[in-house]
Amino acid sequence: MIRVLLADDQALIRGGFRALLEAEDDLEVVAEAANGEQAVALALTHRPDVALVDIQMPVMDGIEATRRIAADDRLSGTHVVILTNYGLDEYVVDALRAGAGGFLVKDTEPADLLQGVRVAARGDALLSPAITRRLIGEYVARRPGPSPEALGVLTNREREVTALVARGLSNDEIAAHMVISPTTAKTHVSRAMTKLRARDRAQLVVFAYESGLVAPRSGGMDVPG
Repeated sequence: MIRVLLADDQALIRGGFRALLEAEDDLEVVAEAANGEQAVALALTHRPDVALVDIQMPVMDGIEATRRIAADDRLSGTHVVILTNYGLDEYVVDALRAGAGGFLVKDTEPADLLQGVRVAARGDALLSPAITRRLIGEYVARRPGPSPEALGVLTNREREVTALVARGLSNDEIAAHMVISPTTAKTHVSRAMTKLRARDRAQLVVFAYESGLVAPRSGGMDVPG
């Protein structure tokens, strides 16, 4: 059973999400919060697998709530997914840096929302290609980030898998692309995360873009060879 915390200042939205999630046999809403401060407190009480957190809330916003959840070792098993109406780039970057594992737009299709919660519970990054392209092309390139020298801690294989993660590939897809086993692909990803101190795959994405390992180009993404 996947345990979910809902954090949104609009009761109607929380109620809609609750009804959708609890209609599934493998999903359970364990708590609801109306602001970020409540979200952090309830996360500590209930230790959910996934926290769906709205960005804009009173008292404490979703980005600060995400930062506190991600920084608390007692909540290492809680994966934060940001809920947004807009996908604004500055919020996307700040929340990823704070430790969010991904994003869902509030008007996403119900089936995609349910799948997104399950993906997040597994610890996989939840980033739509559209948000990723905007993240790179319009915002990350304008902000200071890790220097290219930071890539020196990675082996060539680890750099390659990090770039492929940034392109949105799963471990199985990385394995097929590199002609290696899925287990080996997962090992390379895990080692890269450890070396770069990335909490999850989403933070690998940010690092890859900001360090220049993956570069934006018109209409898509370019992975330097």
